[in-house]
Amino acid sequence: MDAVIVYESAWGNTKIIAEAVAEGLAATIDIGMVLDVSFAPPADMVKADLLVVGAPTHAFGLSRPQTREEAARRGGHPGDTGLREWISAAGDVHLPVAVFDTHVRHPNLPGAASKKAAKLLRSRGASLLAKPESFYVEGYEGPVLPGEIDRATKWGAELAQRLPESSRVA
Repeated sequence: MDAVIVYESAWGNTKIIAEAVAEGLAATIDIGMVLDVSFAPPADMVKADLLVVGAPTHAFGLSRPQTREEAARRGGHPGDTGLREWISAAGDVHLPVAVFDTHVRHPNLPGAASKKAAKLLRSRGASLLAKPESFYVEGYEGPVLPGEIDRATKWGAELAQRLPESSRVA
C-alpha cells in the first residue's frame, strides 16, 4: 500500500516539508510519489491508500494566479498551477487525505492554506485522516524554522499509524 504526496512550493520550503512527511510515512507505508502539483496526475486519478497535499499560505489561504505572480516578482519560483486549481479541476476524490501548509511564523498572520485545501478536498468526497497542519517558515521566503522538519517527519509517521492495518507495509 502506498501514499502519494502532492505539493505546491514557491521557495522550496513546502517541498522540504513534503519530503520530511514522506520520510515519516516511509517508516510504515510505501511512498508512491512525491510530486510538484505541476507534474501530478489529476487528483481524482491518484491511485493510493493516502493522498497528502501541501501548499504555502498566500494571502491568508491557498495561492491564486495573482499571488503566485507576486511570489515570482519577489524571487520565488511558483508553478503555473496551484493546489487550488488542481483540486478544483478534480472529480470525485474518494481517498483518505492529509493536508498541510507552510506558514509565516513572524508575524503570525491569520489564515492557512491547509484549511481551504481540506475544505475543497472534502467537497470532492475525500475524508480527512487528520486535522490540517501548519509548518512554519521565517519570513515570506523562508527558511523552514528549526525543528519544523523533525515535526513534519513525526507528523508523517503519525499519519501512517492512523491508516488501517491493511494499508501498512508488512
